[in-house]
Amino acid sequence: MVSADVSPAGAALAASLPCIVLVGMMGAGKTTVGRELAKRLGRRFVDSDHEIVARTGVTIPVIFDVEGEAGFRRRETEVIDALSRDSGVVLATGGGAVLAPENRQMLRDRCVVVYLDVPPHTLWERTRHDRNRPLLQVEDPRGKIESLYKARDPFYREVAHVVVGGGRGSAKSMLRKIEKALQEQCAS
Repeated sequence: MVSADVSPAGAALAASLPCIVLVGMMGAGKTTVGRELAKRLGRRFVDSDHEIVARTGVTIPVIFDVEGEAGFRRRETEVIDALSRDSGVVLATGGGAVLAPENRQMLRDRCVVVYLDVPPHTLWERTRHDRNRPLLQVEDPRGKIESLYKARDPFYREVAHVVVGGGRGSAKSMLRKIEKALQEQCAS
């Protein structure tokens, strides 16, 4: 069933695509843009980090404290495996989801993957006051963002079917770019 605010073009686009996954750095806008994209396509939106919290009943910082990053990444792979099989979903992944080769393979094979490529200085502006990001609880969080971006960008590009540049533009302008890119993806 198509929601009333889903355009006919959006419904046609949604019907022609498998699951849609947004990847990119923390602060790139995956959740904000993903929610709106799902609404426009008449799909269910899921944020993999929120799903992990819902399944465990604890916050991500607590998971990091108790199980370390490795424990969190195992949980993340389980959630991605389950959600990437659902063709009716728009999935926003955590920034580090692409680090595991099995995650990249699942996402690339099962979904249309959109990389929201936002420059590090913009990511820093968006995340600098957020205490809910365990990887940024270091002495030099800005430097950490820059090093994470440098390390992860090749993985995002490897898994992506579509790369959409972001930055100072609004979520709506990024959404328009994504919709256009997805339409082109369907046409090819």
